Amino acid sequence: MSLRQMEYLVTVVEEASFTRAAELLGVTQSALSHQVKALEREAGGPLLERLPRGVRLTPMGRAFLPHAELAVRSAGRAWRAAHAAAGAEGGELHLATLHALAVGVLPGLFARWRRERPGMRLVVHEYATGEELRDAMEHGVADLAVGHRPKDWPGPVVSLGEEEVVAVVAPDDPLAGRPVVRLTDLADRDWVRCALEPVVDGRRFLDLACERAGFTPRTAVDTEHSSTAVSMAAAGVGVLITAAHAATRHDCVTLPLDPPWRREVTAFSRVRLTGAAAAFVTLLRGTGCQRVALKSSDHPASTSSGE
Repeated sequence: MSLRQMEYLVTVVEEASFTRAAELLGVTQSALSHQVKALEREAGGPLLERLPRGVRLTPMGRAFLPHAELAVRSAGRAWRAAHAAAGAEGGELHLATLHALAVGVLPGLFARWRRERPGMRLVVHEYATGEELRDAMEHGVADLAVGHRPKDWPGPVVSLGEEEVVAVVAPDDPLAGRPVVRLTDLADRDWVRCALEPVVDGRRFLDLACERAGFTPRTAVDTEHSSTAVSMAAAGVGVLITAAHAATRHDCVTLPLDPPWRREVTAFSRVRLTGAAAAFVTLLRGTGCQRVALKSSDHPASTSSGE
């Protein structure tokens, strides 16, 4: 059973086609099919069901695939780590993160990284929720993740500071001139909600927070992405609660909450940080990340939204 055979299987599954997988891998379809069949013989049974249009994993294939994916991705990480540790040009750093952080915090840091390491390519994998991000890292998608602190994570976790959670309103909103706002001040307002809102114990976090404040939020619109939600709030559709960095590129007003809401942001990995991953964490802990969106603190977050 070879790593190449596992790579072939993973590619066939990802492409859902022997033809497309062969084109992507640069081999003939017959050679690809031969290698997958050899892998199946060694595994002791069929891993793929060949259909008239595409392929489908068998039960044995579904059990085998996660381990094959991890092996293939681990090999890729090993190559990138050795390349980066040697200071070689042309290496890659794969970074997994939340969409909101990718939009609000990381672009300036990526620009600085590229100026300092022009020969190293960045590959960004974006995820909607902390659960999806954690799952992707467990399956070896990236070398490093940037997100909220993962619960019971077995590998290294480095604190980068805290992001402030704020209320977002339109520039002409009656609340726009206030220095801070309490959640109870928003009890009679319409709300913009986002599908990326953290979920705690099976419930959306804002529902829990408003319940503790004595009211149920009246939803005006539900959106799929944080950037859309901020645009809606900026247009006056309703009030939005989100990380401050998510609203930096919009014509809106952000109001700090009283008491403050903050969430810790971390970098985490499965293995000890070395090479390019360690260098990127050093950059994150420097002035760039703190200046753009995060506040360092020796104290735990006043309110944690659980993602």
